[in-house]
Amino acid sequence: MKDGAISTEQIVIIVTAIIIGTLARILTIKEDYRQYPSYPNGYLIHLLTGFVAAALGAVAIPALMTKNFVAVTFLTLAIQQFRDVRKTERESLKDLENTEYAYRGDAYIDGIAKTFEARNYFALIVSFATALTIQLVDTKFMWINILCGTIVGFIVLFVLKRFSKGKTVGDIATVKKGEVEIKGSELFVDGIYVSNQLGTENARNLFESEGVAVVIYPKEEHFRITLDNYGQRQAILFEATRAIGVKRYHFTRKDYEKGYIVIALVPIVNDTSRLIETVKNTPLLESAKKSHAVMKTNLMGRE
Repeated sequence: MKDGAISTEQIVIIVTAIIIGTLARILTIKEDYRQYPSYPNGYLIHLLTGFVAAALGAVAIPALMTKNFVAVTFLTLAIQQFRDVRKTERESLKDLENTEYAYRGDAYIDGIAKTFEARNYFALIVSFATALTIQLVDTKFMWINILCGTIVGFIVLFVLKRFSKGKTVGDIATVKKGEVEIKGSELFVDGIYVSNQLGTENARNLFESEGVAVVIYPKEEHFRITLDNYGQRQAILFEATRAIGVKRYHFTRKDYEKGYIVIALVPIVNDTSRLIETVKNTPLLESAKKSHAVMKTNLMGRE
């Protein structure tokens, strides 16, 4: 190795780490019931930033080995780049708010933006772990080094995914179909008042014949804190309208006494089972979640 040039072995380390890191980003991009990110442009953007993150993680070890400490400083630039990804994602989603059936809400947008920033760190960390393992194993058989690096990379990815996995509404609440009832111009679901905006006969007939509703029952009393959060209810309403569309009207209302949450709308696709499944799968927002165990521990510690 002369004049700071990298060896063939180091090129193998970099290429392998980039591939595994990029693959880690690919595996964390999934188009689920929310249909986000959009295909293909949304995928391309996130895959490209994932590739860059993987490349940054891959070159760190060879850079240190060749005493090229200036190259390592590019990791600090990666942090700023990923923050820009979050900022761009947030601004993009906010620009689209007026085009949706219902608003996502600032809390949901912030959560989505943070998630996509974190996924780039996944690619960087997995790539770095892969390169480091290949270098540490360092047997005379390169294929063994690559295999060990790949295995460690996927183990790191598995741990990161488990660590970052959030809960959904279905984890803290039971979701059931609600019975729609019209009394004059007022809408009720399972006896819970929802709205008085059905003043015309056409509106009443439309909701009576095509309206669907679900009621969300918190499994424990303290889960009401999360479900009552306006940002969380807005996220649920958004996912509901995104899944089955809105022909006319969409409402969310909470019962103040029992803590039930009602979602009611006149959908384009009249599929209550899909609506229930969508509500169950709506993520719990980080800004709305509260750890009951931690709060209880802290309160007991003050006594």
